[in-house]
Amino acid sequence: MNAVAEKKPRLTTSAMIASIASEGQRVRAAPFGKALVEYAESRPEIVGMTADLSKYTDLHLFAQAYPERFYQMGMAEQLLMGAAGGMAKVGLTPFVTTYAVFGTRRAYDFIHQVIAEDDLNVKICCALPGLTTGYGPSHQATEDIAMMRGIPGLTIVDPCDALDIEQAVPQIAEHKGPVYMRLLRGNVPLVLDEYDYKFQLGKAKMLREGRDALIISSGFLTMRALETANALAKDNVDVAVLHCPTIKPLDEATILNAVRSKARLVVVAENHSVVGGLGEAVASTLMQHGVQPIGFKLAGLPDAFLDAGALPTLHDRYAISTERLAARIKGWL
Repeated sequence: MNAVAEKKPRLTTSAMIASIASEGQRVRAAPFGKALVEYAESRPEIVGMTADLSKYTDLHLFAQAYPERFYQMGMAEQLLMGAAGGMAKVGLTPFVTTYAVFGTRRAYDFIHQVIAEDDLNVKICCALPGLTTGYGPSHQATEDIAMMRGIPGLTIVDPCDALDIEQAVPQIAEHKGPVYMRLLRGNVPLVLDEYDYKFQLGKAKMLREGRDALIISSGFLTMRALETANALAKDNVDVAVLHCPTIKPLDEATILNAVRSKARLVVVAENHSVVGGLGEAVASTLMQHGVQPIGFKLAGLPDAFLDAGALPTLHDRYAISTERLAARIKGWL
């Protein structure tokens, strides 16, 4: 059942971990946890593992449904990844959850050496990616994609909304090899069902066309891109939105076709540093194939340690709110 985001109160400290859903927006509660419980019902090889964060990654639903298949590893992310690799070696498929900063920065070598080098079937699903928490650089994983893109053979998924997550779970489970998925938790917005959308691992999807600008986006920035396109339409600015939920391997063919099809400004919008993320991956693809748009801009997070504070304030400050993104595109045009 879909819910509606509650009217947002005056900003308080709790706004540092507030939902990214706007007032009145449709949401679904815990789409990752529910999808994993449903999929695992007929898949006894699926196990759930976490580092003391099951409640905060929605994995507690899996723990309640299958307590004999749930492993609480404590605050030991390196141990978590090492143990997940061991389970994968004996034929299990671990779904591993923690916060993105801990799963990447703290446990990187274990993912690289224990999981990825042996191409093990471990699915790493990490909450609080990019600027989805206001608790400062210790919790803001603004460089996680850059780190994980450097690991050979690792698939990277950055879903937009609840529908994306629900449909991604069984596909990443059935994919052979390690996967890193950025995870939205709690009450997650629902937007893509209005665009005849279905998640396909490794594929990008054009959600709407437009003559003036093309926004290539991932994660919840696709939601913001769609809102921006609707806002700019009122000023007779026609904006296309291409959603790229799979960052690696990148759907180069769809991106190249979209850029070649019309002479328009290309903007890459992502909830990640402008260093090493989707923007640089798209730029590299265009350069390697000799495709030069009339304009190319990055609308990601700055190469900086970000401030702490309420999420709506920070999204405005770092120009990933709908209003700021729309203003930037109008200025570039």
